[in-house]
Amino acid sequence: MFETKRQKKEHGQNKRFNAYGVDGGPAAKALRPKFDAFAQQVHSRVGFQLPDIDLLHQLITTPILYDFYNYDSEDKEFIQLFIKFTQNMALFGALLFFVGMKNTIPRRQPKKKAPKTKTY
Repeated sequence: MFETKRQKKEHGQNKRFNAYGVDGGPAAKALRPKFDAFAQQVHSRVGFQLPDIDLLHQLITTPILYDFYNYDSEDKEFIQLFIKFTQNMALFGALLFFVGMKNTIPRRQPKKKAPKTKTY
């Protein structure tokens, strides 16, 4: 079936990747109602709608994944985690900037052409 080990490895990676499908797979289906309930709770208490999952994912997971604050500033782990944390926060800022710019750019209105005057 596979000619080389590389083809076998690539097939395994593709199979793993395709398990999520286009809709996120079973994990996304299980988490969607919980996220909707959380978003509704925040909306009712704070008064504004939560952004899409991309922004929310970045905001919530960044401090959890990169817990550099639990290390001494002289540790090697602290430096590595802090660099990854700042990169992720830069991506979050760029994502916010992109969304903000997308909403502020006016839609282009089609120009009405002036009627040409006829010369005789």
